[in-house]
Amino acid sequence: MDLRQWLGSLAVLALGVVSAGPALAQDSPAKLTVQWDKVTRVSKTTPTLQVVVNPPLRRGTAVHDGAFKALKDLGADYVRYVPWLPYPRLGVAALEPPKDGKTSWDFSLIDPMTIDFLEATKGHPVVLNFSTIPQWMVRTEKPVAYPADPDQPVWNYTQGSDFRDPTFKEVADYYARLLAWYTQGGFTDELGQRHESGHRYTISHWEVLNEPDLERNLTPEAYTRLYDAVVEAMRRVQPSTKFGGISLAFPGGQPLYFEHFLDPKNHKPGIPVDFITYHFYAVPTPDQAPDVQPYTFFTQADGFLNVVRYVEAIRQRLSPATQTMINEIGSISAEDLGQGRPGYAFKPIPASYWSLSGAVYAYLFGELTRLGIDVAGESQLVGYPTQFPSVSMVEWEKGTPNPRYRVLQLLKDRLGPGDKVVDMQGALAGSPTGTLYAQGFVKPDGKRRLLLVNKRDRAASLLVPGASGGQVDSVDQTTGFGPPGSARLSSDTVALRGLAVAVVTLP
Repeated sequence: MDLRQWLGSLAVLALGVVSAGPALAQDSPAKLTVQWDKVTRVSKTTPTLQVVVNPPLRRGTAVHDGAFKALKDLGADYVRYVPWLPYPRLGVAALEPPKDGKTSWDFSLIDPMTIDFLEATKGHPVVLNFSTIPQWMVRTEKPVAYPADPDQPVWNYTQGSDFRDPTFKEVADYYARLLAWYTQGGFTDELGQRHESGHRYTISHWEVLNEPDLERNLTPEAYTRLYDAVVEAMRRVQPSTKFGGISLAFPGGQPLYFEHFLDPKNHKPGIPVDFITYHFYAVPTPDQAPDVQPYTFFTQADGFLNVVRYVEAIRQRLSPATQTMINEIGSISAEDLGQGRPGYAFKPIPASYWSLSGAVYAYLFGELTRLGIDVAGESQLVGYPTQFPSVSMVEWEKGTPNPRYRVLQLLKDRLGPGDKVVDMQGALAGSPTGTLYAQGFVKPDGKRRLLLVNKRDRAASLLVPGASGGQVDSVDQTTGFGPPGSARLSSDTVALRGLAVAVVTLP
């Protein structure tokens, strides 16, 4: 599948600093009344992100240092690391089959980024996913070529699903050696030769493949058999690693994947399913102007939340001990959908888009916390023109954090696992339906906090009894690429600029 086909599938299926001073011009403020003692659950939702391997993250680029510094400074748990299919030389460690007494194992281009990632996230659990299987392990009419230039993308590297070893042992052994390279100091290859790495990292979590509904169109049965073979082989290398998968691009269109994969009787005895994963991107149609897109994005987000509820019902019925990681949450601009077409020319992304995308993530984080999801991962650290620039969390020329990163930073620093989640039913009055979002949390130390999201690109204000004297931290179109703004509230009225995300700490 080339880039245009992939984007076509995606398009078809995907269907404000808070002020302490005078309120911004608007109608009368809505009123929020919270019953802080009415707790629905204790949060277990970790806000985090994914890092997708691409050329700007290579050492020596203008982006590398800033991006990895941003990753380290964030200090997030369960960051997902994905060497992805467009760059075979940056993500596939054995590009050719063994031949004439030699193997093609080569980590010289893969190690630098991977080691930089593992060092930047040291001390935190991570999720690794070397998502691209060496193509020579799959039968095709003719060999699949890949560029000599590691920075040149190729969108048709992953072809077919007829594996030359139908037991998947060949694939499983490849992944076991990958894990051994990073955890056991090296491995012995298919021909009995030892390869030394010196790496002794602990890999806490491993996700098996990425978007098999797109990248190889695997059936649920085939994917489950492959998963079992890979996990069985990798557990012999590092028994403490937790394993998970599915990683669907379009979970709403694949209910049988969840029914089959989560049913223990479809797995080999002793094979764990520690977590499942799937994805969501809000995607506008090409004719939607920026002022229309907030309506589309939040409506699509609400539709996705219905998918989450459906998947959770399946999981709780079949495998209640399995965790859920929604590890790609983001948005893709209409411009990105044309990046594979001849004559594509990148157009600058308006500032309002970054705020809108961050607001959608904040809204979904709040709702996923209410639903008991374990991980909410924003996508992704670096995108750039021709490679989904609208998903980037840093500026792609210098690696400077953008508002999408700043929203994640705000949520990670102020909210997270261990918070008591307050029932908000009926708490918000006087706001046009769906324009403001509020969720209350009680921290383990007793502090009361509110997550607020303005879903529209216009000013709004909220009357929060008892907020006067509290603190508000926020990200909006005035804070831009800078850190979240912070202010003291001199009254009970909280003013939100358009598409603002704010966390209010009550006195």
